[in-house]
Amino acid sequence: MRTPVTLGIVGLGYWGPNLARTFEDMPQADVRWLCDRSPEVRMRLRPRYPNARSTGDFGDLLEDDSLDAVVIATPSPTHYQLVHEALEADKHVFVEKPLALCGADAERLVALAEQRQRCLMVGHVLLFHPAVRKLKELIALGHLGELYYLYANRQNLGKVRRDENALWSLGAHDLSVLLYLLEDQPIEVSARGESYVQEGVHDVVFCYLKFATGISAHMHLSWLDPHKMRRLTAVGSERMAVVDDMETERKLTIYEKSASSRKTDTFGEYVHVSFGDIVCPRLANDEPLRLECEHFISSIRSSGQTSTGAREAAVVVDVLDALQRSLDGGGLPESVNEPPPPTGQVVSLSSYSRE
Repeated sequence: MRTPVTLGIVGLGYWGPNLARTFEDMPQADVRWLCDRSPEVRMRLRPRYPNARSTGDFGDLLEDDSLDAVVIATPSPTHYQLVHEALEADKHVFVEKPLALCGADAERLVALAEQRQRCLMVGHVLLFHPAVRKLKELIALGHLGELYYLYANRQNLGKVRRDENALWSLGAHDLSVLLYLLEDQPIEVSARGESYVQEGVHDVVFCYLKFATGISAHMHLSWLDPHKMRRLTAVGSERMAVVDDMETERKLTIYEKSASSRKTDTFGEYVHVSFGDIVCPRLANDEPLRLECEHFISSIRSSGQTSTGAREAAVVVDVLDALQRSLDGGGLPESVNEPPPPTGQVVSLSSYSRE
């Protein structure tokens, strides 16, 4: 039996406990450290992980030569510094999205991981969702015909954050899926939004993405909405598809609906609308988070031969960066391929908890 990969979990406020639980339940992983600045948080989780050491100092993990990797689930503004320090200490890194708050900083971290030959993986968990993977397969096979446009809805009442707006908190999820499905990045983006609850923190954001292929995409993001929606729609020339994570069984639905321009000798040119069957493909009943964690462990064991998607995650930050510039500029279109210079900014790590 192979020796388990040793891990330290950093940030145990919101999402960190889910990561700790998932890795702890995997025989190929060994949770050795729990790191959080809050003594109360550490005490609460200690009975669940009796064999793990706990600390409020991230440096304790970096100084442990027996530790293979760190799993970071802290507030977004801390990601760049923590990931940078971990890679410099030759640790493999799993970090929750986003990788950084600046496109150039994200590229810098990817380059550092490659230089150190360490695995760097970002927690875009929806890329491991069976419905999303099936939709990608259908698109690649041309099952939807020519892809026209996509749009995503991610809305709910809460969880309202203070350290990031709805674009960075919610948009990173759907943006990663859009880029994954299209295997492309937009050439131009724009975003508009409003700050209703907290001044300067956008509660609702509307994003538009334009691709060189002619495909367009839209995201409606809000934590100030009466409906909880987690839905992605793809419209093609032959079929349409909906991924709805709020459905218990119909996670992916294919609609044989289409509209096309036709010509006849009698009526001339007209638009023909077609209605067919509605199909829900059978999907694997796998937990996306577990698949994601297994992929990280597999990547470490394969000596970097398995892709962790770090460069794709950096592109997500590039696009978020451009959308934020548009948001700050009142919705003016922004190019994605001109990221600002890296800041290398050191931020105050007052808490390792994910608020």
